[in-house]
Amino acid sequence: MTTILLLLAALAALAFLLAWRRPDAFRVERSIHVDAPPERIEALIGDLRRFNTWNPFAAGKPMRLDYSGPERGRGAACDFSGPRGAGSGRLAVVDTEPGKITMQLTMSAPIRCENTIAFVLAPGVGGTGVTWSMAGRSPFIVKLMGLLFDTDCMAGRDLERGLSALKAQAEAAIPVKAA
Repeated sequence: MTTILLLLAALAALAFLLAWRRPDAFRVERSIHVDAPPERIEALIGDLRRFNTWNPFAAGKPMRLDYSGPERGRGAACDFSGPRGAGSGRLAVVDTEPGKITMQLTMSAPIRCENTIAFVLAPGVGGTGVTWSMAGRSPFIVKLMGLLFDTDCMAGRDLERGLSALKAQAEAAIPVKAA
């Protein structure tokens, strides 16, 4: 019995050591080509009401969404709360410039964190390249969970689903709403 307990203690110590050595920050990024002009895509991102029609973290989920600030662009914000897996927090547009929209995601549950979300739009022949990235600090509990779950793979799947939904909406020739 003592041997088993010592073995378990050694495994726990190893897990803590491995988690402690993991990076203090993370970055997940995915890209897609959209057959639409940047203006149409920017309207689907910078207006959080439209953003949440394709955002995989909110679309189709029983979430409470409370919008504040301007309709779109810098200062637009959405407070959200949902079922246990979705959590609660605030998403706010903090900067817009041609070809780039930056947001701040502040989660209050299930894990407190602040992440920076960026959308970079690169006009090209026949459409626009769209890159969606999310970056932030990795608290120790996230590092520990990272030993069992691949954060890039898990979050990356959601970003890929979202980009595909964004592509479908943008390519459906939804008219761009005037600012």
